[in-house]
Amino acid sequence: MSSSLPPDGQERDVKTLGSASLDGAPLAYIVVLAAVVTALAFIPFSIILGSGGGMPLSQSVFPLIGWILGPIGGAIASGIGTLVGVLLAPYTAGVPFVSVLSAALASFAAGTMVLTSRRQYWWIVLTIILTIELLLYLSHAIAQNGVAISTAIAGSFVDWSALLLFALPTRTLFARWINSANIALLVAGLFLGSWMISGLAHINSAMITYYLFNWPEEIWISLIPIIPFENLIRSLAGAVIGAGVISGLRVIGLVKPKEAIY
Repeated sequence: MSSSLPPDGQERDVKTLGSASLDGAPLAYIVVLAAVVTALAFIPFSIILGSGGGMPLSQSVFPLIGWILGPIGGAIASGIGTLVGVLLAPYTAGVPFVSVLSAALASFAAGTMVLTSRRQYWWIVLTIILTIELLLYLSHAIAQNGVAISTAIAGSFVDWSALLLFALPTRTLFARWINSANIALLVAGLFLGSWMISGLAHINSAMITYYLFNWPEEIWISLIPIIPFENLIRSLAGAVIGAGVISGLRVIGLVKPKEAIY
């Protein structure tokens, strides 16, 4: 004869444990995106004047990685991926330590484009640091190497325009577009955000490499059309890749990193 009495004993609460994460970004995501950076490091799209190194296509996804993983996870993924890329594809490495530092900075900067009150002031510290770097870059060119002021300003257009976009509310506007369900706004946010973040990373890399190589004013003049064109290619590639990746992540419903803005 069966009993209708409820089972005796302490009630157990069963919970599903999440995967390991770093600053809210699953470690598996960091590993995968670092591998993507390494793979894209094999594909050059331009040549760095003065050093002879090639610029890798991986530069186009540094902002995207920051928007997906947040500032800390993004910086680690891009930094590690670039470091491995430096070792395996030295022809696109440029100045190795500069490449790694600028990759990490780009993803970190993208990750600070928050839409909530959390870490809402991180961008201010970054803006101050990059402003100092840009002033050091331009003052060295003008005061020490005799580059004309007009040439220096034109040659650094990508740098100071990116810094202005980042310091102004356009930083948050681009983040809102990246967060939008409207595909047109998403693509626009990815393109303009990539232009801005890539420009910020260029401030860091240009300042350091200029102190190392001290290229003459003739090189500055030749770079005036080249640098914006390179940034345009990065931004277009970042928008195309980013639109596909973010749309896919939204559809398949993977766990969203805590600091993601998409």
